[in-house]
Amino acid sequence: MTDPLARHTDYGNESLVESDVADDPIAQFAAWLEDAAARGVYEPNAMVLGTVDADGTPSSRTVLLRAVDADGFVFYTDRSSRKGRALAAHPVATLLFPWYALHRQVNVTGEVAFVDDAESDAYWASRPHGSRVAATASAQSQPIGSRGELEAWVAEVETAYPEGREVPRPSRWGGYRLRPRRIEFWQGRTSRLHDRLVFTRAADEGAWKVERLQP
Repeated sequence: MTDPLARHTDYGNESLVESDVADDPIAQFAAWLEDAAARGVYEPNAMVLGTVDADGTPSSRTVLLRAVDADGFVFYTDRSSRKGRALAAHPVATLLFPWYALHRQVNVTGEVAFVDDAESDAYWASRPHGSRVAATASAQSQPIGSRGELEAWVAEVETAYPEGREVPRPSRWGGYRLRPRRIEFWQGRTSRLHDRLVFTRAADEGAWKVERLQP
């Protein structure tokens, strides 16, 4: 049996050089995201969201990116969940896009704020009926006695809001926008001599600065 801890993968020689990246890291991210989708990466918009609880304990989980533009990176969740409570206490976070198949990753750091109700309503309305039922029934991150108890709550919501009837967005559910201060692009290279380019900008929303980091 192969020891998974002893495996070594040579990441090849696909490079990441300053002359080949966009001046705007959002544009560069969008190009890499499109490339990941075109090259068959499973859920290329999946990202690991890192937060800090009120007591200083870090935590992370995978969520889906639902929008990205000049204003930042948008995701949606139950605001009473662990991540929601963490963001209420410390409205900063990191996002990690681990595109393993491409030997790439992007790491984003910044402040987080609510998106407005109209934007949350619009995204909620675009979700499948079953997803809206599940989000309404589940008090995310809260303890529950059994799977059967959860399924009973789902059945109650389905009875109240059958297919074809609008499921109202719970007040505890909505979007967040991370406004980036730091975006790092990582390209795996042979012999672990990886390429790392990091964009940073000051709090005054000035121009982005790019520099190379050692691997």
